[in-house]
Amino acid sequence: MLSRPGLPTASASFPACPQRSYSTEEKPQQHQKTKMIVLGFSTPINWVRTRIKAFLIWAYFDKEFSIAEFSEGAKQAFAHVSKLLSQCKFDLLEELVAKEVLHVLKEKVTSLPDNHKNALAANIDEIVFTSTGDISIYYDEKGRKFVNILMCFWYLTSANIPSETLRGASIFQVKLGNQNVKTKQLLSASYEFQREFTQGVKPDWTIARIEHSKLLE
Repeated sequence: MLSRPGLPTASASFPACPQRSYSTEEKPQQHQKTKMIVLGFSTPINWVRTRIKAFLIWAYFDKEFSIAEFSEGAKQAFAHVSKLLSQCKFDLLEELVAKEVLHVLKEKVTSLPDNHKNALAANIDEIVFTSTGDISIYYDEKGRKFVNILMCFWYLTSANIPSETLRGASIFQVKLGNQNVKTKQLLSASYEFQREFTQGVKPDWTIARIEHSKLLE
């Protein structure tokens, strides 16, 4: 999934994902598609902080690390893991998600109605925005080196979920001319990726936290 570098589980407090605004612009001519414009905003302080920490990872831990490449890999990992999660294929997630996190997810996901399970899956072509929420670099009492990267995703879903169930979720109608084709809802998710950078440790990223707003609360 991720071409590059996991960490031990760590209880870290991360800020909420930056807010995003979305709008639709419909062209009056027939046979023309509706265009959805996605505008992303991030505070300058958060942007600078994550870039500095990404530079520190490159400078001290991994000379091949790139936050741009990591973000693209995280996006692909999110699409893959969310699909397996929606299908309750927990055995295939054992090497990708931290054991204690997977145990909690099994209890939550298996009790969800089918329409909510379907909404967990994010098609990579319908991920409309990806953002780095925060980066943490730390050492434990044994001197091991760890990195946590929180990634935030916004994606569209066609899952049939009553709007009152997802209070606050945006709803879009995708149109062709004057004919309604599909109604989609905009959902968000946060995945925390972890890796241990101690010398001699296998260079793999694992997922240490999974949150799907309105679905896994």
